[in-house]
Amino acid sequence: MTSSGIPSPGLFIIELVLALLLTRIPYLSVPFKWLESYFHELSHGIATVLSGGLVSHIQLFPNGAGFCFSQGGSPLFIGFAGYLGAACWGYLIYLLATWPRGIRVSFALLGALVVLSGLLWGRDVLTLAILAVLAIIFLLPLKLNKNKILTQFLRVVGLMIMLNALASPTVLLGLDGQGDAVLLAEHSWIPAWIWVGLWLLCSACALFLAWRRVDLATRH
Repeated sequence: MTSSGIPSPGLFIIELVLALLLTRIPYLSVPFKWLESYFHELSHGIATVLSGGLVSHIQLFPNGAGFCFSQGGSPLFIGFAGYLGAACWGYLIYLLATWPRGIRVSFALLGALVVLSGLLWGRDVLTLAILAVLAIIFLLPLKLNKNKILTQFLRVVGLMIMLNALASPTVLLGLDGQGDAVLLAEHSWIPAWIWVGLWLLCSACALFLAWRRVDLATRH
């Protein structure tokens, strides 16, 4: 690993495989699915506010599903922002993990973001409990003294979010009459499968950019 916190290509592959395995292990993968779901709904909420709408609350479920309840705003922008936002958040977290000197600040800001969104948009006990677990995921590692462990953990978390963002839209292909893709199709006349394809492309690009950052660092 370089002094900048960017891993070697070999370590990147190891962390990617580890992230893939962690997203597939029953029970252990659940909190990390919540992360992708949280950033998905958070992105819906941010898109709503940016397009002039109002967010009532977000709701998260143990199986990784979630909802963002809002009024107004641009349906196309809001609908597309969920899966796109999850991939972007995963990539942002990965970038933060290449900043060793600010790694504790990164964890603290991410934990604070979860807490703040819970205060603003959390209403039911289950959602607040899930958000509390996510806050712990970001805040508890601050007890560790070694930045190297923190950076590696955060890189794996970022990769897991991107991998879940890549896998989640494929579920929509089996849904009939529901889901973000169907909502976008109804408002745009563009078939749902094209929207799913765009989300897959965005998530794949996020993973590629993470790899590209590693590859470029090893050439300099």
